Amino acid sequence: MNSVNVDVGTVFFIVSGLWIISEIVLARLKKSGGTGGRPQDKYSLRILWTTIVISITSGTFLARSGAGMVQGGREWLLWTGPGLIVAGLILRWASIVTLWRYFTVDVSVAHDQSLITHGVYRYVRHPSYTGSLLSFLGLGLAIGDWMAMIVIWLPITAAFIYRINVEERALEEHFGDEYRRYCRTAKRLIPMVY
Repeated sequence: MNSVNVDVGTVFFIVSGLWIISEIVLARLKKSGGTGGRPQDKYSLRILWTTIVISITSGTFLARSGAGMVQGGREWLLWTGPGLIVAGLILRWASIVTLWRYFTVDVSVAHDQSLITHGVYRYVRHPSYTGSLLSFLGLGLAIGDWMAMIVIWLPITAAFIYRINVEERALEEHFGDEYRRYCRTAKRLIPMVY
């Protein structure tokens, strides 16, 4: 049993480290300053990161109390969590690479930007956010505490929805009917659902 916990802990540590490093690199490389676009973030990036820090800190402290600790099937959750983090990272980076020139960490639409509707954007309008939310769900599962998972995932999801609303207003303002038509063919976060 201990060897499984050590292996899961090592995997979780490595996956979480890669996730954090990739977000730091992304934040450094992809600010909107060089795109020529008009910033339209409406504090959504700040709200998102504040929510992430508070939610993860709160969830971690809650998990340490053991109040919502999952009793049966815990090993399955401990392995599923890092798997979802990796799946989320792959989806997030696939969407970033697809948008590469136009992707920014803060909401901004470049003057010469084209509406991207191919690749992962064929299925959902915000695959980068879908990937992030999948990773945060994985983090919550890996902790193995249902209360911690709720404290981590729900506020972060709410912050992403606020950001999506800000971003969609900016995209609709820039692309007009073209974006409205796209919205009818691709869901926000989950293909064929939402």
